[in-house]
Formats: sequence, structure tokens, C-alpha cells
Amino acid sequence: MQEAPVATVRFEDYVAARSVALQRFAYLVCHNVEDARDLVQEALLGLYPRWSRVSAEGNPDAYVKRSIVNASISRWRRTGKEHASDQPDLGTVVPDHAGQVTDAEVAWRLCATLPPLQRAAVVLRFYDDLDYPAIGGILGCAEATARSHVHRALTRLRTTLIEDSDD
Repeated sequence: MQEAPVATVRFEDYVAARSVALQRFAYLVCHNVEDARDLVQEALLGLYPRWSRVSAEGNPDAYVKRSIVNASISRWRRTGKEHASDQPDLGTVVPDHAGQVTDAEVAWRLCATLPPLQRAAVVLRFYDDLDYPAIGGILGCAEATARSHVHRALTRLRTTLIEDSDD
């Protein structure tokens, strides 16, 4: 049995099937549940009038993820809520018997200090397991720029971890 082409999928069906994954992606980008919901809602509202064209192109997820990243960056610029130079407070993490949970919390705190584009690139690379051309397509940049975002983010994360381990 052959799957129906993406163009025949109704917008409502797409939202029902993908909204949870898109909210998870948005949360990884902004690290705030309410903001993630708002970002997904804004992205889907923008997608609705363009659904025929975007779905015919075959990758509505890329369009929505790019919208989420762009909206997150716009909010960051408008509100100044996050500051790229903020250092995480890793000293407040109290290790317990659940070391994996602690490691995940440290990783979240570290990623929260990254600028929005770098954080989005890291999420797309290591959470969504996308290659650099796909990341560049979603972020609206060249493959080399996507590589640069990931490289700079990882360098920053390593530097922060080394500095914190010296303290």
C-alpha cells in the first residue's frame, strides 16, 4: 500500500500528527514550556494560509521549525530575556542517585546559555539528528554557516565545562 502524497494531507491532520513533536522542538529551542506553546501556535498560524504551497513542496516540518526558530530569535531580540554572555550556575545542581538526571539538567542549563541560532543548530543536529544541509535549510543559511553554528556552540559548551571544572 502506497502512502498518500504530502500535498493531500489536510492541515488539521498534520497539526494532530506533528504538534507534540513540534512543541518538543520548540521547548528545546527556548527552554520554556509556555513560550514553546506560543512559538508553535504562531508558526502554525503562519503555516495555515500557506499550507497548499508548503505541503506541495514536501517538507512542512522544515517550514514550521524555521518559523519557530525565527520567532524565538525575534522574541529574544525584543525582550532581551536571555543574554548570550550569561554563565550557567552549575553549582546549584546537587548530584543524587540519579546521575543521568543531573547530567541532563546540567546539559539543559548549558544549552540555555547559547544564543538562539546556536541552540537551534545544536538541537537540530543532536536531537533531530539532521545533517548540515538540512539544518541550513531549516535555519535559512548555508551548510557552512550551519556547521559554524554547531561548532561555535560546542566550543562554548566545552569552554564553560572546563571553566566550571576548574572552580
